Amino acid sequence: MIKLANPAPLGLFGFAVTTMMLSMFNVKWFGIDTFPLMMSTAFAFGGAAQFIAGLMEYPRGNTFGLVAFCSYGCFWFAFALYLMAFGGKGPLAYLGAWLVVWAAFTFVLWLVTLKAATRALQLVFLTLWIAFLLLGLSHLLNMDILHTIGGWIGMACALIAFYVASAELLNEAHGKTVLPV
Repeated sequence: MIKLANPAPLGLFGFAVTTMMLSMFNVKWFGIDTFPLMMSTAFAFGGAAQFIAGLMEYPRGNTFGLVAFCSYGCFWFAFALYLMAFGGKGPLAYLGAWLVVWAAFTFVLWLVTLKAATRALQLVFLTLWIAFLLLGLSHLLNMDILHTIGGWIGMACALIAFYVASAELLNEAHGKTVLPV
């Protein structure tokens, strides 16, 4: 029997790093001049790594991992394409609505984690759907404070995802619990 690699750390690291980079922009640590590197990372690590991780979940029979990683990989592909190829042109309210739709999708995935996931992974999806919702509402309601709060929650989400990925990788490498999840 061939042992399949656990693709979750790859997907979670891709998500965590890219989300942290975007969140640093959302809380105004960095300006618009960071977009080329941020969106290149979104495409290559956030998009590609997560999508590949999602495909790797298929032979493991992990429907949740397949749906989550492939979907968020596509989110990063779309977001990078929107900003880099199309210059982010379009009504800000429509971007807000797009983010609220992602919040609704993420809410459903969060509900699934309540049944079958660790508390840490539940926190990743809880903070992610709240961040999506606040970022979307910030554009729909033209309220910058919601954008900043959403950015801070995005940072928390990224840090939790980074922890979960680190724990999965370290625990497997050591064959014991090094970081609890």
